[in-house]
Amino acid sequence: MTERQVKSKQRVADHGEVFTAQREVNAMLDLVKQETERIDSRFLEPACGDGNFLAEILRRKLEAVEARYKKSAADYEKYAVMAATSIYGVDILQDNVEECRRRLFAIWDEAYAAHCKGECRDEVRDAVRYILERNILCGNALTLKKVNAAGEDTAEPIIFSEWVFTGKSSVRRSDYRLDVLMNENPDESNYQGQLSLFADEPSGADNWMIDPDDPNKSIPKPVKVFAPVYYWVVQYSE
Repeated sequence: MTERQVKSKQRVADHGEVFTAQREVNAMLDLVKQETERIDSRFLEPACGDGNFLAEILRRKLEAVEARYKKSAADYEKYAVMAATSIYGVDILQDNVEECRRRLFAIWDEAYAAHCKGECRDEVRDAVRYILERNILCGNALTLKKVNAAGEDTAEPIIFSEWVFTGKSSVRRSDYRLDVLMNENPDESNYQGQLSLFADEPSGADNWMIDPDDPNKSIPKPVKVFAPVYYWVVQYSE
């Protein structure tokens, strides 16, 4: 079967949409092979399309989970979920976003079912679907704004969730503005209240906080921090 790199000429004209071929995807990821095999290493694809890069990254991470935790269904489940939490994508077209989420979940679920078999849990599947809804978003990676159904920028910033495993089975979700994460640290740029090129006021003092581990350093301030919950019920943490 021939790989499809273009969905339509109109989409190319309107959005410059051309998908990367699998051979190039693998060649590029091989340049950072060690990171693609580290389960908690985070990846962000700012123009993810329907997920060519993210799908391959997830496959590699799940292979690493299988190699390390194949003797325990419980450990496999936890680290397979961790692999899903580490993958992020943005695309300006909603149909690409939805297809990317479906594609990533299908890859994850196939690996989960193959390993855990009768020990699979539907609530874990629901948790992973929810995580992918939070991690694969419709937005403009140049302006760092969400977009509407017409593909036009809204006033809302793109907000991603960070998922940190805090114990044997618990995870803490923290939401961050992408424009703040992408902006320079005010401590490292002689901060004088300057505005970002991409957002309203991502460099403003309200968007930064003192690092609790280093009082001489500032770090992005989360929009919201959620109480830790078991990883299989993160979908109920709103």
